Amino acid sequence: MEIPYTVAERPDTGLNNVKLGIWLFLASEVMLFGGLFSTYILLRVGATEWPVGSTLLNVPIGAFNTAVLIGSSVTMVMAHASLKLDNFARYKLYMGATILLAVTFLCVKGYEYWEKVSHDHLPAESTFLAIYWTLTGLHALHIIGGIIVNSYFWGPGSAMWRTKREQFENRVEAAGLYWHFVDLVWIFLFPVL
Repeated sequence: MEIPYTVAERPDTGLNNVKLGIWLFLASEVMLFGGLFSTYILLRVGATEWPVGSTLLNVPIGAFNTAVLIGSSVTMVMAHASLKLDNFARYKLYMGATILLAVTFLCVKGYEYWEKVSHDHLPAESTFLAIYWTLTGLHALHIIGGIIVNSYFWGPGSAMWRTKREQFENRVEAAGLYWHFVDLVWIFLFPVL
């Protein structure tokens, strides 16, 4: 038995099921990251000493990664807009660029992690570093999840474009909302640390 897929907006919310589902999921993600950010604030306020983040973290690398993620949000919007304009080739180009930018972000973050490990800036060293590793590590896992989903929609999942266009567009839009959320978390995370 197959669950029917509807693309119509629900009368009670004004959203289709995919958009309602992704917004509920993102609400849970806000609670997850909100709890972690709150913990950071409480620990920092209660600490007698706290390092200046720029003395332990590479600000130019973080700024570069911020630009990379903002660029990936733009390409994600362009990918979805290309579907709406019935231009599948452009969709593939922009979605591929989104994936490439996400992988670039992870490579740069991997270099930054290697730099931290080689200088013994490990979580056991201080509360600040424990928070840094926890928040950026969780964010990196979310980036990996986004790469997997977007790669699916770029590759084998894109076959749905030929058979169920509106359903495919809705799924790409939901993936885009997730991706923008992940980017937004980084935009808060980078200056806070």
